[in-house]
Amino acid sequence: MIYRLLIFLILNFTALAIAGIFTSKGVPSDWYVGIAKAPWTPPGWIFGTTWTIIMICFSIYMAYLWPSTKNKNLLIVLYVLQWILNVGWSPTFFHYHNVFAGLFLICSLTLLIGFILLHYWPELKLKSALLLPYLLWLFIATSLNGYIFFKN
Repeated sequence: MIYRLLIFLILNFTALAIAGIFTSKGVPSDWYVGIAKAPWTPPGWIFGTTWTIIMICFSIYMAYLWPSTKNKNLLIVLYVLQWILNVGWSPTFFHYHNVFAGLFLICSLTLLIGFILLHYWPELKLKSALLLPYLLWLFIATSLNGYIFFKN
């Protein structure tokens, strides 16, 4: 279990580090500072704290799920797709300023995490609650991206 957990922690925090490169440059940019943002946009420090908690929970979830699932190929495809969508949002939104493509990516990621939660529920039961922080935050993040799309 510890070995699997370490692997998923490394993979997930690598994703956060890559995304963080674009986010850290994007948040103080003239473009982001100048756009209309949702009134419910949380302070900046919330994002780092929240993503840290999410990735710890997601790593634990994946460490439990890996030995439980029979179809490892499907799990790998879903995980890699999640990783790509998660990492891809930051450069799409903050570097390329493509709010619509960012909205598409984050909606896709939200649907994917919802699918993973429901699909693997029979195998993990209550341990699936480890995905709830991820899914709930994606609903918030999607609403923030959607607001920016519709108001700018």
